[in-house]
Amino acid sequence: MFYETGTDHGLPYDPFKACVVPRPIGWISTRSATGIDNLAPYSQFTNLSFDPPYVMFSSNRTPEGKRKDTVVNAESTGFFGWNLATYKLREEVNITAQQLDPSEDEFTQAKLEKEEAKKIPVSLVKESPVRFECAFDRVIELPGNPPMGTVDIVFGKVLAIHIDDQVLTDGKIDIKKTEPIARLGYYEYACIRETFEMKIPGTNKALLDGLEGSSKANRSLEKERGEQEVKGQLKRAQSAGAGEELNA
Repeated sequence: MFYETGTDHGLPYDPFKACVVPRPIGWISTRSATGIDNLAPYSQFTNLSFDPPYVMFSSNRTPEGKRKDTVVNAESTGFFGWNLATYKLREEVNITAQQLDPSEDEFTQAKLEKEEAKKIPVSLVKESPVRFECAFDRVIELPGNPPMGTVDIVFGKVLAIHIDDQVLTDGKIDIKKTEPIARLGYYEYACIRETFEMKIPGTNKALLDGLEGSSKANRSLEKERGEQEVKGQLKRAQSAGAGEELNA
């Protein structure tokens, strides 16, 4: 089939979100300026870079056309947390998707235990095995059709990362232990339990380091480039000095 967006596609359910799958879930925790904790899942979430690490999440407006509490809190306080949404916590994730009054605490609604972040004034989901502490960077408004079409895209810099030792195997986060859930289309989710590995052919170590997201390797590469540049400058200076001696 083929259809132009904004026209009637003829299907009983809109297919767009079911085309872009699976999507990571941004289970975002914030605290209001008045001290009320908030927790909500966003399926339009991803990482953006690795050195330094940045993430983003996109939040559609409410049916009243207003910004959601998560966006308001992150911008007003300057911080937010990310908590890995797992199969074990799937029901709690679903409960926190409700649009409650700003005075209500989703942690309480979902009966989740809080853990205070170490670097930022935000509560994190204690049972979540992987969590980020983030500093708000900026929000960009992407206009859309009212009332819910407009989205607020929030960018944040990751300041600190929590990883439960129990989900590590040979120094790597073990997907079979974390069982992250991902958003699909309609009301469907997926649980990731199986993985396979592929490495890009060739000997480009920098490319492989980038795929791993190794900040250590990236900084070593920059150090090597700096040392090579200094050596090059010295060599050029020596060559110029020898030329001046010959001319004399």
